[in-house]
Amino acid sequence: MQAQYDGPFRWLVERPIAHRGLHDGNRTIPENSIPAALAAIAAGYAIECDVQMSADGTPHVFHDATAGRMTGHHAAIASLSDKDLAGLTLGMTTTGIPTLERFLGIVHGQVPLVIELKGADRNRDPDYFSRIKPLIDRYDGHLALMSFEDWLIDQMLADRPQNRPIGLTADGKRAGALAAHRAIFERGCDFVSYDVHDLPNSFVAWVRRDKGAPAISWTVRNEAEDAVSRLHADQITFEDFAPQQ
Repeated sequence: MQAQYDGPFRWLVERPIAHRGLHDGNRTIPENSIPAALAAIAAGYAIECDVQMSADGTPHVFHDATAGRMTGHHAAIASLSDKDLAGLTLGMTTTGIPTLERFLGIVHGQVPLVIELKGADRNRDPDYFSRIKPLIDRYDGHLALMSFEDWLIDQMLADRPQNRPIGLTADGKRAGALAAHRAIFERGCDFVSYDVHDLPNSFVAWVRRDKGAPAISWTVRNEAEDAVSRLHADQITFEDFAPQQ
């Protein structure tokens, strides 16, 4: 895919982004795992991953708010200690849930990283980003941050790490949703990550045309969706197929 954006964060859109790493539907390589990161690196793809906070306030690479789907242990991630999480394995494998610190150490700047922050609410997590920022500041490599949550975006913008683009993850095509996205983006976002099934829309067109900012799409799972993204975004976040580089 040829990126159309040509600004200071061009690295963000130069190669396809493996959604939760290059996993195989959690059969032998689980999503958001060290093996999924290593597979993406070997294939030359950028990596998207997610962060949830443990009960001890340690950021872990994990998507869901609850552990059940991936581990069979039905509890909220935020209720589990670091020791609890260290004892869980992903899917039918022996692979564990990595801390963000370990994940960053493994990737080590070899390919770009796009990290989506997930949290409960601003009242429960008033210092969410402050627990992540030291890891981001020490990381030597291309890294972008994003979230669906406006309060997390506000935390990132208030304590913006140097040279780390901050993005809005979003979906929807209704006028009200697009207006709300635009208001959040205007606070200082650098890119948008948008549901491919809601492309095209006026908000993403405005981001690219009027703001001169890149748009990446999620989650592209086939050639037809890839073709839509090529027309209306600058890069894909993908799984379940091998896109052209």
